[in-house]
Amino acid sequence: MSVRNTTWDELEVGASAALDRTCTAQDLLLFAHVSGNLNPLTLPGMEALTKGEPVAPSLWVGSLVSAVLGTLLPGAGTLYRAQSFDFVERVRIGSRLRIEVKCIEKRAKPIALFETTVRESDGRLVVRGVAEVEAPSMTIVTEAKDLPALILDDHEHFAPLIAVAKRLPALPTAVLGPDDRHALGGAVLSAEEGLIVPILVGDGGRIRAAAKDLGVDIGRFELIDVADDREASKRAVGLVNTGKAAAIMKGNVKAEALLNAVIKRDGGLRGARRLSHSFVLDVPTLDHLLFITDCAVNIAPDLATKVDIVQNGIDLARACGIETPRVGVLSAVETVNPNIPSTLDAAALSKMAERGQIKGGIVDGPLAMDNAMDVSAAKTKGITSLVAGRAEVLIVPNLEAGNMLAKELTFVARAESAGLVIGARVPIILTSRADNDRARLVSCALAQLYIHWCRTGRSACTTPAFANAAE
Repeated sequence: MSVRNTTWDELEVGASAALDRTCTAQDLLLFAHVSGNLNPLTLPGMEALTKGEPVAPSLWVGSLVSAVLGTLLPGAGTLYRAQSFDFVERVRIGSRLRIEVKCIEKRAKPIALFETTVRESDGRLVVRGVAEVEAPSMTIVTEAKDLPALILDDHEHFAPLIAVAKRLPALPTAVLGPDDRHALGGAVLSAEEGLIVPILVGDGGRIRAAAKDLGVDIGRFELIDVADDREASKRAVGLVNTGKAAAIMKGNVKAEALLNAVIKRDGGLRGARRLSHSFVLDVPTLDHLLFITDCAVNIAPDLATKVDIVQNGIDLARACGIETPRVGVLSAVETVNPNIPSTLDAAALSKMAERGQIKGGIVDGPLAMDNAMDVSAAKTKGITSLVAGRAEVLIVPNLEAGNMLAKELTFVARAESAGLVIGARVPIILTSRADNDRARLVSCALAQLYIHWCRTGRSACTTPAFANAAE
């Protein structure tokens, strides 16, 4: 959209312009970065210290007047001489504001005076003042364009999931090898948040040493002392088979030992579908959760295995509140190429979903990563699809691709991550030994939500309780 400015010669007394803006938490954080103003009264996340919700910095509100003057009236080429402000009321996160400027006087060229006001959507006056500006002397036509994206280390998508999971009954969970700070710390944190009831399975001496190191009391938890990883994995699976545990959480043990015990034909936990692992990522640049599968179980899945991987991924996304997940099946290119087997699998998976062999989601592929996630990239390549540019679940060609993609987003793009293995008779909370306590906490929340979805056929995240928890 083109925007033309108004020169001093064209400007008329009484001319006005306005824009609408809603105050967000991100606005306050960005202003703090730019201004260096770290007043806790104006920073989200400091409510416990300030005993109240944050207020917008007054000069952030004032800066919105500059946006109208510099963009709309007089527009491009306008420069400030002076600005007075009278701050009548405070602005808070969620406030819907209308910012208006009105020319009240023209002085010697190029000077003009503007009455400036900011009001709440209900008409209440927030700020008033007078601006003295140098109006532009020449016509300038600008094209509206997006500014470069900014990434903040600010994650909100996991918090509502945790809040809803806390309202569900705590899961009796066999915690395998909780003998280091992260493995034990994640289990204890999840127990304190009411997500799980841990049964600690592993080397008792090392578990007690880890507890002492953390300064936590584990006397309230059942502890099964087993030194060998394989035997401990077998005992954890046995707890599920006897009904004492409803989930398994991997700690400081190798995934191979646990999964071998799970997939055993006799005494294991095989379900109706193949096991697959999903990373669930809260990526700062996305306004939704991103699911990537399979990243830890199936090394080089064939088409039949990918069918189960896709269905597992859809089910987990639905459990987390996405009613009809958009699933992008990834390859290096977005066209079917017989020389690239993953493009053939992607096309087959798309057609199978279209015919109802995969249920609950919209599946499309092959898609390259750029046109799966970016609408502009999809349009540039002429891709017409309900998924392209809007994918919420990504199906990767193999374990290597998935593991690298998820960890690149975590360590380069600063995404928060959690992980879950589904397809067995109970969810398996499978995190990396390097994952922190919060990653394990969110993974426990995923297990809670998935079990609820399996038992009821609906997501706990689409109930009124979810809306209340999100608030």
